[in-house]
Amino acid sequence: MTVPVFYSEHIDPTASSLTLTGDEAHHATVRRVRPGEQVDVTDGRGRVAHCTVQRSERDALECTLGSVEDEAMPQPSLIVVQALPKGDRGEVAVETMTEVGVDRIVPWAAARCVTRWKGERGERSRRRWTAVSVASAKQAGRAWWPQVAELVTTRALTDLLRTADGAIVLHEQAPTPLVRLSPPQSGSLVLVVGPEGGIGADELDALTGAGAVPARLGPTVLRTSTAGTVAAGVVLAATQRWS
Repeated sequence: MTVPVFYSEHIDPTASSLTLTGDEAHHATVRRVRPGEQVDVTDGRGRVAHCTVQRSERDALECTLGSVEDEAMPQPSLIVVQALPKGDRGEVAVETMTEVGVDRIVPWAAARCVTRWKGERGERSRRRWTAVSVASAKQAGRAWWPQVAELVTTRALTDLLRTADGAIVLHEQAPTPLVRLSPPQSGSLVLVVGPEGGIGADELDALTGAGAVPARLGPTVLRTSTAGTVAAGVVLAATQRWS
């Protein structure tokens, strides 16, 4: 049975107990966690406490601390730039990319995106992506939780690509398959996923001019909401993170 994972902003490794309140305590009651069961509590920044539940009520989850581990940040760090999909497909992309192991998700306002994040709608959408990522990180048992960045324009994206240790842009007409590329084994790797309508020629020129290597994912054209997850799996399998 998978050990349930909960969140605490601060975990003191010298303490003998830990109490969670609010949403985390409520989450424990929803999952029907019982005294005597084992749970993990993480700060989302690499620290994980292995705990035994003493009391689980709607107002508080009280635990005895066992061992506390500090997991090193995974290398290389994988950043996926996700062009805004339509409807709830963005949330699907965030959920599955978090499960696979993506470290940072950057929403991108590509030229051919139908969806637009403006004003309060954009803030709500980003908060929703963050909430989905948190829930998915718990389900996946991750010690390091991904961050959902602010929306970027193509110009800001080129600045990100120039500072990366490696950068790949998915394109269905690229001559090189993704599986033939050798990603960096440390530092940061940026993977760019375009919108349903594809990446425009001017955008592609800008991205490759900033250092991104075009790559073809496979023999079929995937939807933008699944392409990032599949590509992340291909890339991570070629690094020490999955070896």
